[in-house]
Amino acid sequence: METQDRAELCFPQLSNTSCKKPAYSLSELLFFNITLSFISVITVTLNLLVIISVSHYRQLHTPTNILILSLAVSDFLVGLLIMPSHIIRNTGCWFLGDFMCFLFNYATYIITSSSIADMVLISIDRYVAICDPLHYQTRVTKSRVKVCVCLCWLCSVLYNILLVKDDLSEPGSHNSCYGECVLVVDYITGTVDLIVTFLAPVSVIVVLYMKVFVVAVSQARAMRSHVTEIKLQLSVTQTKKSELKAARNLGVLVVVFLICFIPYYCVSLVKADLLKSSTASLVYSLLYFNSTLNPVIYTLFYPWFRKAVKFIVTLQILQPGSCQDKIL
Repeated sequence: METQDRAELCFPQLSNTSCKKPAYSLSELLFFNITLSFISVITVTLNLLVIISVSHYRQLHTPTNILILSLAVSDFLVGLLIMPSHIIRNTGCWFLGDFMCFLFNYATYIITSSSIADMVLISIDRYVAICDPLHYQTRVTKSRVKVCVCLCWLCSVLYNILLVKDDLSEPGSHNSCYGECVLVVDYITGTVDLIVTFLAPVSVIVVLYMKVFVVAVSQARAMRSHVTEIKLQLSVTQTKKSELKAARNLGVLVVVFLICFIPYYCVSLVKADLLKSSTASLVYSLLYFNSTLNPVIYTLFYPWFRKAVKFIVTLQILQPGSCQDKIL
């Protein structure tokens, strides 16, 4: 009987302080871990293709694509770091030590908040492009966007260290037993974090895209009523169509993002304890699955991405001067 009890422990040699393994069947655990491993590989591969495409081809070095590149880096790190750590967590036992637990939790916070910041920047980019097109080229430049992206990552690193500072000074202090990996944030800090990293950004995204939608509808009607304009006006109309299409494509990206992120924050808002229950696997999986869906959206809506992937797979990217190839 004592041997059976020890087999149920994460660390049998520490019978008094070790955590117990969860009562998952082996088939359930294998199915979930194999599925998540497969999704992790797909996430890393697809987002790596996005990173290579935007970084290599100079024609793709636009302000909007720089924001997509930053988002792809976040999604790549989710597939490379966070999903594998989630597989380890699903075994019910954390074997990598308290400091690695702290690093994974900290990395998760950084990547998540950076993704949200990227979505806010994408919404601002589309808002200026649609609502103030005459000043878009001068206001939204590649250098300014690069600075904004760097600031977002830097702020995310500095801001999130405030959330996990207690765990940094004393890793594993909130663990109730050996083999556990938890990060406890007090109520006030958690409430402030919820406002800063979710409610405020989502409000900005929704308001900006509502304005973009209203302006886009009015512009679409205006274009349909001026079919027989002179060539110069036709050129302007084509530019507007291009911007509207970009707004639509990125709108899909934003909507999918909100669908994947809102359940996690709603659960944490209603009752944080639910994130430690069986509900956690569902909301976390949906949260991480967004990183897999983003490059799939690029594949469906962006011909330049499909063309770039073709060049990468066929190794045309290795040819001299390939960075100058026409992708758009």
